Amino acid sequence: MSGSNVSIDGKRLLADLYRLRQFGSYKTGVHRPTYSPVDMQSRQWLMERMRDAGLAPEIDGIGNVIGRGTGDGPRLLLGSHTETQPHAGWLDGALGVMYGLEVARALSHGIDVVAWADEEGHYGSFLGSRSYVGDLSEADIDAAHGRHENRSLRAALSEAGLAGKPRLAFAPGRYKGYLEAHIEQGDALEALGLKIGVVTSIVGIWQYRLDFEGVQNHAGTTRMAIRKDAGVAMMRVFAAIEAKFPTICAARTVWTAGKITLDPGAASIVPGGAEMMFQFRDADPAVLSRLEAGLQEIVADYNRSGPCKVILHTISRSTPKLMDEGFMAAFDRAAERHAPGLHQRMPSGAGHDAQYLARVMPAGMLFVPSIGGISHHWAENTEDADIVLGCQVMAASAADILSQR
Repeated sequence: MSGSNVSIDGKRLLADLYRLRQFGSYKTGVHRPTYSPVDMQSRQWLMERMRDAGLAPEIDGIGNVIGRGTGDGPRLLLGSHTETQPHAGWLDGALGVMYGLEVARALSHGIDVVAWADEEGHYGSFLGSRSYVGDLSEADIDAAHGRHENRSLRAALSEAGLAGKPRLAFAPGRYKGYLEAHIEQGDALEALGLKIGVVTSIVGIWQYRLDFEGVQNHAGTTRMAIRKDAGVAMMRVFAAIEAKFPTICAARTVWTAGKITLDPGAASIVPGGAEMMFQFRDADPAVLSRLEAGLQEIVADYNRSGPCKVILHTISRSTPKLMDEGFMAAFDRAAERHAPGLHQRMPSGAGHDAQYLARVMPAGMLFVPSIGGISHHWAENTEDADIVLGCQVMAASAADILSQR
């Protein structure tokens, strides 16, 4: 089937998305943490929908759900994830999985569909896709604990009924590549009146923890001249970051101090300790390295002057990934056919499973608009018409890619 004559069923797609939305509904969004009972219920429902679509579903030992199509010939893997951030949106991840299912039904051959586990990082970011590409060891699983509750990953897998199940692994030669659709999670498309974003690259995310060591003391009797206030040290270091980073960043670099805590955190106590979780993102490895060097310099400068001590811990460094040029061209062609003049190429400022799949096979992504640029919040939404249009572009692109030798 060529990309020019493939057609999806928009009503069926929306019905699936709205049904999935009911698993863990919260206000106008969803609360569906990885391995929670409602998450596992949604995965069982997804397997039933895959079976109804003629796919053979399976859930593996890390929670990945895959539906394999029958027949020989070239294949594509389509998907994303279905768990959510806490009390967040209903489309982040779910959109890409339901697109995969609808494309599999529309094309009737050549499509496998996957819902990766824990892309959102309740136990460790991108657990499912990392496991699939061989980047998650048994030791990693042993060491992982929940970020929002004190439970080990092993315990969570056992309670979810996944203990002892084998984990899926990449099989060279099965796929021509991986395609993922996602809401933009920003406002660039909406601001420009566009309907489709063809992703060129996925940013690297480098994350750190900064520990500040001071001296806890009485807030009323400790003279300012002798204080070693860890909270003040933290504020001064962050002020230095805000002053320096604009001079060394690139056009699309972003950085965030997403979590700040004081110890003991009482009104009448000078903080003896403080912690800041900090990250920055860019698609250029050279820029990421420059920012890290700048952060290290800021910490060293403060430690020379004191009075507190700052310790910089590296939490993680993900590698930026370029999307496949051939897949981008297929998205361009399909977008021009179904949304002429209403598409653009753009980088992704968020991480996605596609960056891990890109390590082992060609990968491509497309975006649809997010209303108001809102994501990771229960108000996240996309117009139904934009959802359907994006899936039509995905289906046409997949058919186009499969038709190429």
